[in-house]
Amino acid sequence: MSRYTGSTYRKSRRLSFSILENEKELAKKPYAPGQHGQGRRKKLSNYGVQLQEKQKVRFMYGLNEKQFRKTFDDAEKLKGVHGENFLKLLESRLDNIVYRIGFATTRKGARQLVNHGHITVNGKKVDIPSYRLKPGDVVAIKESDKDLSIVKASLEAMNKRVEFVTFDENKMAGTFVRYPERSELNANINESLIVEFYNRA
Repeated sequence: MSRYTGSTYRKSRRLSFSILENEKELAKKPYAPGQHGQGRRKKLSNYGVQLQEKQKVRFMYGLNEKQFRKTFDDAEKLKGVHGENFLKLLESRLDNIVYRIGFATTRKGARQLVNHGHITVNGKKVDIPSYRLKPGDVVAIKESDKDLSIVKASLEAMNKRVEFVTFDENKMAGTFVRYPERSELNANINESLIVEFYNRA
Protein backbone atom coordinates (compact mmCIF):
# COMPACT_ATOMS: atom_id res chain seq x y z
CA MET A 1 0.00 0.00 0.00
CA SER A 2 1.44 3.34 -1.04
CA ARG A 3 1.72 6.46 1.07
CA TYR A 4 -1.42 8.62 1.13
CA THR A 5 -0.91 11.82 -0.88
CA GLY A 6 -4.44 13.23 -0.89
CA SER A 7 -6.01 15.98 1.19
CA THR A 8 -4.92 15.90 4.83
CA TYR A 9 -8.00 17.88 5.84
CA ARG A 10 -10.32 15.40 4.14
CA LYS A 11 -8.61 12.42 5.74
CA SER A 12 -8.69 14.09 9.17
CA ARG A 13 -12.41 14.71 8.87
CA ARG A 14 -12.99 11.12 7.76
CA LEU A 15 -11.16 9.82 10.83
CA SER A 16 -12.42 12.55 13.23
CA PHE A 17 -8.78 13.04 14.17
CA SER A 18 -6.32 15.88 13.59
CA ILE A 19 -3.50 14.35 11.55
CA LEU A 20 -1.59 17.65 11.81
CA GLU A 21 -2.11 17.62 15.60
CA ASN A 22 -3.33 21.21 15.65
CA GLU A 23 -7.12 20.67 15.23
CA LYS A 24 -7.20 23.12 12.29
CA GLU A 25 -8.61 20.47 9.95
CA LEU A 26 -11.65 19.97 12.19
CA ALA A 27 -12.23 23.58 13.25
CA LYS A 28 -14.62 24.65 10.47
CA LYS A 29 -16.12 21.31 9.48
CA PRO A 30 -16.01 18.81 12.36
CA TYR A 31 -17.86 16.17 10.37
CA ALA A 32 -17.06 13.61 7.69
CA PRO A 33 -16.49 14.81 4.10
CA GLY A 34 -18.93 14.14 1.27
CA GLN A 35 -22.63 14.59 0.58
CA HIS A 36 -23.71 12.63 3.66
CA GLY A 37 -20.91 13.78 5.96
CA GLN A 38 -23.20 15.51 8.44
CA GLY A 39 -25.39 12.47 8.91
CA ARG A 40 -25.04 9.92 11.68
CA ARG A 41 -21.75 8.02 11.50
CA LYS A 42 -22.01 4.28 10.95
CA LYS A 43 -21.18 2.27 14.07
CA LEU A 44 -17.88 0.44 13.54
CA SER A 45 -17.16 -3.19 14.36
CA ASN A 46 -14.24 -4.03 16.68
CA TYR A 47 -12.14 -4.65 13.58
CA GLY A 48 -13.22 -1.30 12.13
CA VAL A 49 -12.27 0.54 15.33
CA GLN A 50 -8.84 -1.12 15.35
CA LEU A 51 -8.30 -0.41 11.65
CA GLN A 52 -9.29 3.23 12.07
CA GLU A 53 -6.84 3.65 14.96
CA LYS A 54 -4.04 2.18 12.86
CA GLN A 55 -4.89 4.49 9.96
CA LYS A 56 -4.95 7.55 12.24
CA VAL A 57 -1.37 6.92 13.36
CA ARG A 58 -0.13 5.81 9.94
CA PHE A 59 -1.44 8.95 8.25
CA MET A 60 -0.21 11.17 11.07
CA TYR A 61 3.37 10.00 10.66
CA GLY A 62 3.03 9.72 6.86
CA LEU A 63 4.15 6.12 6.44
CA ASN A 64 3.10 3.50 3.94
CA GLU A 65 1.81 0.18 5.27
CA LYS A 66 5.10 -1.69 4.79
CA GLN A 67 7.11 0.91 6.75
CA PHE A 68 4.46 1.08 9.43
CA ARG A 69 4.34 -2.69 9.94
CA LYS A 70 8.15 -2.98 10.00
CA THR A 71 8.34 -0.36 12.75
CA PHE A 72 5.61 -2.21 14.66
CA ASP A 73 7.56 -5.47 14.39
CA ASP A 74 10.78 -3.76 15.51
CA ALA A 75 8.96 -2.39 18.57
CA GLU A 76 7.96 -5.92 19.56
CA LYS A 77 11.63 -6.83 20.05
CA LEU A 78 12.15 -4.10 22.67
CA LYS A 79 11.58 -4.38 26.40
CA GLY A 80 8.52 -2.68 27.78
CA VAL A 81 5.00 -2.07 26.51
CA HIS A 82 4.72 -2.92 22.82
CA GLY A 83 2.36 -0.07 21.88
CA GLU A 84 4.35 2.59 23.70
CA ASN A 85 7.62 1.33 22.20
CA PHE A 86 5.97 1.53 18.78
CA LEU A 87 5.12 5.22 19.24
CA LYS A 88 8.63 5.93 20.55
CA LEU A 89 10.18 4.39 17.42
CA LEU A 90 7.87 6.45 15.21
CA GLU A 91 8.89 9.58 17.11
CA SER A 92 12.60 8.79 16.69
CA ARG A 93 12.40 8.89 12.88
CA LEU A 94 14.53 11.65 11.36
CA ASP A 95 11.64 13.31 9.51
CA ASN A 96 9.62 13.44 12.72
CA ILE A 97 12.46 14.99 14.74
CA VAL A 98 13.06 17.58 12.00
CA TYR A 99 9.37 18.46 12.43
CA ARG A 100 9.57 18.43 16.25
CA ILE A 101 12.59 20.75 16.23
CA GLY A 102 10.66 23.20 14.07
CA PHE A 103 12.59 23.12 10.78
CA ALA A 104 9.26 22.36 9.05
CA THR A 105 5.64 23.07 9.98
CA THR A 106 4.44 19.60 8.99
CA ARG A 107 5.93 16.11 8.86
CA LYS A 108 5.41 16.13 5.11
CA GLY A 109 7.51 19.29 4.84
CA ALA A 110 10.14 17.75 7.11
CA ARG A 111 10.30 14.68 4.87
CA GLN A 112 10.97 16.91 1.87
CA LEU A 113 13.81 18.71 3.66
CA VAL A 114 15.42 15.36 4.43
CA ASN A 115 14.84 13.95 0.93
CA HIS A 116 16.38 17.02 -0.68
CA GLY A 117 19.58 16.72 1.35
CA HIS A 118 19.19 19.78 3.59
CA ILE A 119 19.61 17.88 6.87
CA THR A 120 22.66 16.55 8.71
CA VAL A 121 22.88 14.15 11.64
CA ASN A 122 25.98 14.51 13.80
CA GLY A 123 27.58 16.55 11.00
CA LYS A 124 26.89 14.08 8.17
CA LYS A 125 24.24 14.53 5.50
CA VAL A 126 21.37 12.05 5.83
CA ASP A 127 18.63 11.99 3.18
CA ILE A 128 16.62 9.03 4.50
CA PRO A 129 13.44 10.19 6.30
CA SER A 130 13.07 6.85 8.11
CA TYR A 131 16.58 7.06 9.60
CA ARG A 132 16.17 6.16 13.26
CA LEU A 133 17.84 8.53 15.70
CA LYS A 134 19.36 7.65 19.05
CA PRO A 135 19.28 9.94 22.12
CA GLY A 136 22.11 12.46 21.86
CA ASP A 137 22.03 12.70 18.05
CA VAL A 138 22.30 16.26 16.74
CA VAL A 139 20.09 17.24 13.79
CA ALA A 140 21.00 20.41 11.89
CA ILE A 141 20.41 22.30 8.68
CA LYS A 142 23.30 21.81 6.27
CA GLU A 143 25.75 24.72 6.49
CA SER A 144 25.07 25.90 2.92
CA ASP A 145 21.29 25.82 3.49
CA LYS A 146 21.00 27.76 6.76
CA ASP A 147 19.44 30.74 4.99
CA LEU A 148 16.54 28.76 3.54
CA SER A 149 13.49 31.02 3.88
CA ILE A 150 11.10 28.11 4.41
CA VAL A 151 13.13 26.92 7.41
CA LYS A 152 13.37 30.40 8.89
CA ALA A 153 9.63 30.92 8.51
CA SER A 154 8.93 27.59 10.16
CA LEU A 155 11.19 28.36 13.12
CA GLU A 156 9.52 31.75 13.58
CA ALA A 157 6.11 30.06 13.61
CA MET A 158 7.20 27.56 16.26
CA ASN A 159 5.29 28.12 19.49
CA LYS A 160 6.46 25.35 21.81
CA ARG A 161 8.77 22.38 21.41
CA VAL A 162 8.36 19.00 23.01
CA GLU A 163 10.72 18.43 25.91
CA PHE A 164 12.57 15.50 24.35
CA VAL A 165 14.27 17.81 21.82
CA THR A 166 16.34 20.96 22.37
CA PHE A 167 17.30 23.66 19.89
CA ASP A 168 20.38 25.86 19.56
CA GLU A 169 19.41 28.92 17.53
CA ASN A 170 23.00 30.00 16.92
CA LYS A 171 24.02 26.64 15.44
CA MET A 172 20.63 26.01 13.77
CA ALA A 173 20.78 22.56 15.33
CA GLY A 174 18.52 20.47 17.51
CA THR A 175 19.31 17.53 19.76
CA PHE A 176 17.18 14.43 20.25
CA VAL A 177 17.68 14.34 24.01
CA ARG A 178 15.74 11.19 24.89
CA TYR A 179 12.88 8.97 23.87
CA PRO A 180 9.53 10.57 24.74
CA GLU A 181 7.34 9.54 27.63
CA ARG A 182 3.88 8.32 26.65
CA SER A 183 2.33 11.30 28.44
CA GLU A 184 4.18 13.64 26.04
CA LEU A 185 2.57 12.13 22.95
CA ASN A 186 -0.88 12.49 21.42
CA ALA A 187 -3.49 11.56 24.02
CA ASN A 188 -6.08 10.88 21.29
CA ILE A 189 -4.21 7.77 20.16
CA ASN A 190 -5.03 4.36 21.61
CA GLU A 191 -1.99 2.34 20.61
CA SER A 192 -3.33 -0.82 22.26
CA LEU A 193 -5.94 -1.00 19.48
CA ILE A 194 -3.13 -1.09 16.91
CA VAL A 195 -1.48 -3.96 18.79
CA GLU A 196 -4.84 -5.77 18.80
CA PHE A 197 -5.23 -5.12 15.07
CA TYR A 198 -1.92 -6.74 14.12
CA ASN A 199 -2.32 -9.57 16.66
CA ARG A 200 -5.91 -10.39 15.70
CA ALA A 201 -5.03 -13.53 13.70
